[in-house]
Amino acid sequence: MKTILCILPAILACILLGAHFLRFFAFAIVAFCLFLPVVLLVKRAWAVRVVQATLVLGMLVWARAGQQFVQERISAGEPWTRLALIMGGVALFTGASAALLEAPPARRRYGLRTGDLFRSAPPDS
Repeated sequence: MKTILCILPAILACILLGAHFLRFFAFAIVAFCLFLPVVLLVKRAWAVRVVQATLVLGMLVWARAGQQFVQERISAGEPWTRLALIMGGVALFTGASAALLEAPPARRRYGLRTGDLFRSAPPDS
């Protein structure tokens, strides 16, 4: 159950990211975003790293989109504060979803070891 709670936000973040790209009719990116939750079914370290990298890039996409939308609102003389808070929240949620995949239940599921990202030598047998 704890593992599902670690993975579920990442799945939701992937779906939200796909919905964002659907606005621009980028169907290949939408398909990729919707395929990422399926990748999480593979119990390998590379699977979770692919999803995490995509979610970090997705966080940057949300931040950039939020900046553009806020600039449009400001130039049109419309209120923009709520939009900035929502877009910032979605960006933070996406980043937190990537970070949550580092929680111990997810690390056990995908066979991730502590410090794998910073290890230069192969692990001891």
